[in-house]
Amino acid sequence: MTDWLSPLVETRARRPEAVAERAQARRRRPLLDESGQLLIVAADHGARAALGSGAEPMAMASRVELVDRLLVALSRPGVDGVLGTPDVLEDLLLLGALDGKVVLGSMNRGGLAGADFELDDRFTGYDAEALAGMRFDGGKMLLRIDVTDPGSLATLESSAHAITGLARHRLMALVEPFWSRRQSGRVSHDLSPDAVIRALAVASGLGVTSAYTWLKVPVVNEMERVMAASTLPALLLGGEAVADRDATYRSWQQALALPTVRGLVVGRNLLYPPDDDVAAAVDAAAALLGRTPAAPAAATPARAPAAGPAGAPAAEVPA
Repeated sequence: MTDWLSPLVETRARRPEAVAERAQARRRRPLLDESGQLLIVAADHGARAALGSGAEPMAMASRVELVDRLLVALSRPGVDGVLGTPDVLEDLLLLGALDGKVVLGSMNRGGLAGADFELDDRFTGYDAEALAGMRFDGGKMLLRIDVTDPGSLATLESSAHAITGLARHRLMALVEPFWSRRQSGRVSHDLSPDAVIRALAVASGLGVTSAYTWLKVPVVNEMERVMAASTLPALLLGGEAVADRDATYRSWQQALALPTVRGLVVGRNLLYPPDDDVAAAVDAAAALLGRTPAAPAAATPARAPAAGPAGAPAAEVPA
């Protein structure tokens, strides 16, 4: 059994206040370092009932395995931080894995994958006040726009309020917009350049200010034209885990050369790579940002110290 699990559960059971204590004691860093770029590992899929990766529909079912993989990823020198829901981030916080990292909280997870109400994507996770209170660095929201589904309007309005709230706390608002539609009862995304441009245009205008808004953008065809749709800083999203990692990385590398693109937010492609080598996948992504690992990649999974008593189209499925 993983050596950190029993102490972590003991802390959660006996001292739940340790989460807030660790949050206040966590060593922070600026959002951007000298490079001006970010490599963020995404781990907020489970709360939306999206547990699949590649051909395996329950790949992310084990929380212990997910945390192990996150510990490996966050230990690599090229990684700036993590995006997650409260349960995941608090595990990492109690394990001491978030010191010196950028931490982004996932905000709207109510649009469960496959649900009739999927596009009424309610804010069931972090809010701006909670993110500020935890001394985290920003919040992320998924914005799927289907002009035939009234639920999209509620999500648009809630996202605008969230962007405004984050800006009042001077925190990053990371918006992941898609032009979406239902086909055969399932939500899918139009990843044509024109559709992505429409989604970026809508997302860029939400809230009372765009000063703290960043965009999370799929890699699609005609990326130069797509990214000309906004002057806001953007991070490329990783999307589904794919077998041809080299082709995926080449598409990221080309898009990273565009002036508004400031890095990557990648989940399954790094945490569940085809060869199961998390460290190597993370190091390869970091190399696209000009970062070289300081030591040979460690094998997956790694073990964290136990918590103490105080304790081309790349995104058919969204995060």
